[in-house]
Amino acid sequence: MPGGEGLGSVRVLVALAVAFVLLATTGWTAVRPHGPRDARTAAVDAWRRATFAGHRMPDPDSAPPGVVARFFATLTRPQALGLARRYALVVGNLDGAPVALRYQANRYALSTARDRERARSSSSVLSPAGREEAGRLANRYASLLRGGRQILAFDPAGGGRAAEVLGDLATASRVAVVVPGVGTDILTFERTYGRYSAPAGMARALYRRERALAPAARVAVIAWADWTAPGGIGLDASNAELAERGAPRLLRLLAALPRGLHVALFCHSYGSVLCGVAAPRLRPGQVTDIAVSGSPGMHVGRASDLHTSARVWAARDDGDWIADVPHIEFAGLGHGTDPVAEGFGATVVRTGRAEGHAGYFVPGTASLANFARIALARYSSVTLADERPSA
Repeated sequence: MPGGEGLGSVRVLVALAVAFVLLATTGWTAVRPHGPRDARTAAVDAWRRATFAGHRMPDPDSAPPGVVARFFATLTRPQALGLARRYALVVGNLDGAPVALRYQANRYALSTARDRERARSSSSVLSPAGREEAGRLANRYASLLRGGRQILAFDPAGGGRAAEVLGDLATASRVAVVVPGVGTDILTFERTYGRYSAPAGMARALYRRERALAPAARVAVIAWADWTAPGGIGLDASNAELAERGAPRLLRLLAALPRGLHVALFCHSYGSVLCGVAAPRLRPGQVTDIAVSGSPGMHVGRASDLHTSARVWAARDDGDWIADVPHIEFAGLGHGTDPVAEGFGATVVRTGRAEGHAGYFVPGTASLANFARIALARYSSVTLADERPSA
């Protein structure tokens, strides 16, 4: 390699490393809680050892959703409820299981987790910080249990994972999936302050906007935080490793949805990296639209490199700091071309009244209105950005 090119490459690598370190220490990533909450591993082990009517039950990690669906179709309702109660952390996270049964299983699992954390919150064995965290977790689980919420996935291990459905997933003809980014865990799944920066708030805002635009439409929205997002103070947000791990989970969710649906992905921040990694593995027509907002890149150079039949949309507010992240990929760092750049090939939508990196789903913003129009396939009413940067 000539000296000038080699020196330039080193400078790019150093610039990327510095940028991501600064972001990691100034708010793009956040410390995640850690603890011995891996009850699902024990439940999966027990499930794998068990049999039903003399037969092994479908493997939670490898059985295709269709195989899982056929297994549950052979069960009576009491039999299915019995499995949901005994193996709540398995059935509640099992793509292909009936969604109503998953909701019930996750109510069982959340109730158990809430009671456990309530007991830990007053335990003399824990430090004051440990008791405080246990109390926060107990409150989060209690919140997820209120008001008949439809929790499609729940795992308390590590930082925790969850997914929630708004609307009737069984009858919907249009499904939107909100894929959040960095710092997402069970405690940040919803927020009292800055609620529309959290997955549950994003999904609720999108669902309400869709219903306002089309009251008779059969729509559902999934707040999908059922993956391990970057969250430490290291450089895990600067590469695609966690996106590569999360993509198969998203693909399993999509494979469990009935064929023929209009499915749109709304991927925020690092969630757009995950969607970019997953896109080439989609079946033709499986997803109609992929809309990214506040994206550091989709791990490709151009939208055509996603090799998807889905329409690709992009949104970025003028005040979003993500614009200052180097939109390149070098030596495993970075996520490729800026999706709002003219040379990328995405259709860029207006974001009026959105503020900063976390404001795209706030009610009253042009970005939320455009997302709802995309979810409803009202493409002619989507408002497009006037200008965008060069690639």
